[in-house]
Order: sequence, then C-alpha cells, then structure tokens
Amino acid sequence: MLRTITVVLLIGLLAWAYQATQPPPPKICGTPTGQPVTAPRLKLRDGRHLAYKEHGVLKEIAKHKIVYVHGFGSCRHDAVIATELSLELVEGLGIYIVSFDRPGYGESDPDPKRTVKSLALDIEELADKLGLGEKFYLTGFSMGGQVVWGCLKYIPHRLAGAVLLAPVVNYWWPGLPSNLSTEAYYKQLPQDQWTLRVAHYIPWLIYWWNTQKWFPASSVIAGKIDIFSSQDLQLLPTLARKQLYLPQIKQQGDYESIHRDMIIGFGSWEFDPLDLDNPFPNNEGSVHLWQGDDDRLVPVLVQRYIAEKLPWIQYHELPGAGHMFPVADGMSDAIIKTFLLCEK
Repeated sequence: MLRTITVVLLIGLLAWAYQATQPPPPKICGTPTGQPVTAPRLKLRDGRHLAYKEHGVLKEIAKHKIVYVHGFGSCRHDAVIATELSLELVEGLGIYIVSFDRPGYGESDPDPKRTVKSLALDIEELADKLGLGEKFYLTGFSMGGQVVWGCLKYIPHRLAGAVLLAPVVNYWWPGLPSNLSTEAYYKQLPQDQWTLRVAHYIPWLIYWWNTQKWFPASSVIAGKIDIFSSQDLQLLPTLARKQLYLPQIKQQGDYESIHRDMIIGFGSWEFDPLDLDNPFPNNEGSVHLWQGDDDRLVPVLVQRYIAEKLPWIQYHELPGAGHMFPVADGMSDAIIKTFLLCEK
C-alpha cells in the first residue's frame, strides 16, 4: 500500500511539474480568444501578421526612412526616437519612421520559431512591403538594440545606417573575454543573474521561473526600483503615457513576448557580433552605439569593449546617464543629428 501511494504521489508531482512548465496558448489578436486588431498590419512570408505604426512625414516624400525596433516589454507605441523628435527636425530633414510590434507583442502574431535571424528577415520584409526602398536606416533601443546586431549580420546590404541605443548584451557571446563578461554579469541583481541562467541553460523552464512564487525572478518584469539609475528615476514621469497602452503590450500572453525575448536574447547565438565586419567599408553609411555610463541594466564596461573591438562603430558614452537616456529632453534630436548629419 505504501509503495502504491508513493508511486501515485510521484506521478502526481511529475504531472504538476510538467504542467507548471507549460505556458498557456497565446491569445492571438483577431481570433475568437484574442483582442480585436486595431493597428495596420501586413502579412509576412509565413502567413504571420506584423502590426506597425508610421510617424513623421509621408514616406513618399521622405528623404530619410527609419525602422525603429522597440525594447523589452514594449510595443510599436514605444518609438522614442519618433515620439520625442522635434517637429522642426522631422520636417527639415524629411524623416519618416515606422515602428512595429515585434512578434508576440502588441498586435503582431507570435512566432514560435523566432530566432535572431528570422527577426532580421521580418524587418527586411516590413521595409519591402512598405516600399522603403533598397536601403533604409535602422534604430533599436535596449532589447531592440540587440536586434540591430542581427540585422548587421543578416541584412547589412539593406541598411543605410544603424543606431544601437543601450543595446542589451548577451553575456555568452564567445568574443567577450570571460573575466569581462563575468564582472559585468555579477553587476546585476542576484535574481536577474538566476533568471538569465535559466534563459540560457534551461530555456524550457523560463515560463515556470518567471511565474513561480518561491524565488524572486526577473526584476525587470517586476519593475523593481533598484534597476533604475538616479537619472532614470527623474525620467520616469516622462514614461507615464505608457499607461494608456500598457495592457496591449502583452495582451497575447507573456510567453510569446517577454519570455521568448529572454530565451532568444540570452540563448546561444549562431554568430558572434564581435566577429562582424564593417558593413560600410567605403563610408557610405555609419553605425552608432550610444550608452550611459550609469546604466544599471546594461553595464557600460561591456559596451566599451565592443566599441574597442569594432572600431568602425562610432561610440557615444553619456556621463551620468542611465538606461532611459533616449527620453531625456533633446536627446532624440541629438542622436538623429549625429546619425544623419554627422554632427558631433
């Protein structure tokens, strides 16, 4: 009898453990279980839909066409370069910007097969279907900045230039010296160290890890105040408008948005960004990396190494700035002027 009870309990425990690791199916927009589609969308090569939002002057008259890639836990509305850019600069330079919901976010269909490469190809297809021309500019912030590395690898021939704003670093990129990546890794809160370990080594557990209540999981998901620098805290009121569309960001489910972001961003990449060649050997374009030296989310020492290793990147370090520096007053204008007009 004791053996039977033990077996039953063990089976029950295993069944519970398995169930706990399985995320619920996504609630896809436009289906009976999902929210209605409200944004313009285009259909991709594999049948998925990508939702987007256009800013600035009409693309038919634009002199500069920019694709903006949002960060972690964000959506097409979080296009800081577009929303914070002065009207004078937009009209004076003829700037058109399109932001889009990355797969699983907002109203873009989830992509269970999403990879670093597939997202670069999504961006290329977005540009083609919107008629942005042979070449376009690319800007990405935070996790969106990390996406830019994939575009520099897989579609460099389509880029007129690129900007990485505080791009998230994968501590397991082979080109990072182990002592440097270790030092940077341990600058994070312990709970984030564990979260990234799970995302990298046992990704199938990431849903359970981020939803269980036994141990503290991602501080970013929890929105802990500890992750913000003093400048970030001053800038938080600027982000209050995000409350207007906050429910839209993860409306299709946490797993296909933020959890898959972690799995891809901190997984084993099929290329090393530190091995990339200059995509503009004849100075026909440029790549810029902007970083605050008081960023609590992305350690500045790693960005310094990347800039040293890849001298073709124009590196801009901002003293006293945190992770949210792009929303600071006048910052978007300064970034775009430096990028498009080569101003210092």
